[in-house]
Amino acid sequence: MARRFAEAFTAGDVDAVVALLTDDAWLSMPPAPHEYHGRDAVAGFLRAGMAHADGRSLTLRPTRANTQPAFKAAFPEGPAGIGVLTVAGDRIAAITRFHDIALATRFPD
Repeated sequence: MARRFAEAFTAGDVDAVVALLTDDAWLSMPPAPHEYHGRDAVAGFLRAGMAHADGRSLTLRPTRANTQPAFKAAFPEGPAGIGVLTVAGDRIAAITRFHDIALATRFPD
């Protein structure tokens, strides 16, 4: 599931990402106060974010965080943080994105 998420996300395929989510999935970005609850809200945020990526390619390198699948994200110009997936059964129940570049460097490649 983590591989499918990474492939869909880096391809900008919001529908494929959303298909992996539980109906009540959460997306949050601590410490920012932004939280999106439910597939429609998460999809709306992802579409808006991908529209503002300005064609930059994002890479996701797999790692783990607190036994959960995670990805170190990077744009060509450098690190972009870490994203952690919370899995529930065969779906993703939460996506937590930390924009802390220093934190991302602490996770193994």
